[in-house]
Amino acid sequence: MKEDQIFQIALTMIPEIGAINTRNLLAHFGTASDIFKAKKKELALIEGIGERKAKLIKEFTDFGAAEKELSFLFKNKYQLIFQTDDQFPKRLLNCYDAPVLLYFNGNTNLNVGKIISIVGTRNNSDYGRQVTEDLIGQLSSENILIISGLAFGIDAIAHRAALKNNIPTVGVLAHGLDRIYPSMHRNLSKEMLLNGGLLTEFRRGILPDKHNFPKRNRIVAGMADATLVIETAVKGGSMITADLAATYNRELFAVPGKITDSKSSGCNKLIQDNKANIFTSTTDFLAWMGWQEKTVTTKKQRILFYEFTKEELLIADLLRSYDAKPVDELYLKSGLSSSAFAAAILSLELQGVVQSLPGKMYRMLD
Repeated sequence: MKEDQIFQIALTMIPEIGAINTRNLLAHFGTASDIFKAKKKELALIEGIGERKAKLIKEFTDFGAAEKELSFLFKNKYQLIFQTDDQFPKRLLNCYDAPVLLYFNGNTNLNVGKIISIVGTRNNSDYGRQVTEDLIGQLSSENILIISGLAFGIDAIAHRAALKNNIPTVGVLAHGLDRIYPSMHRNLSKEMLLNGGLLTEFRRGILPDKHNFPKRNRIVAGMADATLVIETAVKGGSMITADLAATYNRELFAVPGKITDSKSSGCNKLIQDNKANIFTSTTDFLAWMGWQEKTVTTKKQRILFYEFTKEELLIADLLRSYDAKPVDELYLKSGLSSSAFAAAILSLELQGVVQSLPGKMYRMLD
């Protein structure tokens, strides 16, 4: 295992061989050690590699540095998580540019059933603080993990609110585990280690340089089922995270604000451009995600014995295969006239068989 981990670390140290190239190599050769053992001509045939990068792989010799990195991890009881490990965040595997190796200091499950990322400006308003704290307070009964970036402002508010409500929270870092940035969050990070942790793709000694933050943001977006943007200007890290979440086909929500407030201009634009769902309440958010409490058994029994018309049965059958479906798409797939469809969907809703969700969506109740 130790030898395998040295090869895994070494693989991330080769110049010009980024996450996408590494994943292509792993898809072909299987393990990090097999990549290093492969012949140059075999490496060159892999998509994105070619002769020059194959040469860089074969010329890499600094395995001593990789071994020192592993010793540092063992000494501090940090975890090295490779993409083939059970602990690796499985949601990241669906992201084309996800890292293949992560370093983790913490005690939480990175693959829980519900994960949300909360991001926003470093210069939050009282409104942003209140929305963040209220939202997280209302999630305390959910089995959920909250992700953010340990930055000033909304990030730190989200982490602290999660801790206050006994919700695990993970901070994704733009540097190695041998430092905390910003340093003022050292105590906060120590608290997070008791219920959550710190996660990064960067080795020790890597500084929080500007170009590392977009890389950090792709993990924040890719690990979560949904990203919530609380407050942000039109430009900034939160908008980068939002774009990444959309690229990864994750749910994206934005909190609306005053049109005169620059701190909300980015959120308002995400909503205006139909990139993000509008966030107005935790209840609606949970309903949209399909995470609300299940309905009682008596309703299930009523559904079981309810006698459908052929139009209602057609709509119910269409909905059974989906968590939720837009009403326009449902109407088109049904082939019914607009009046027949409207009557049938209304009847199903009144009977408690289907539920109307925000955004003109419908879902079948269990």
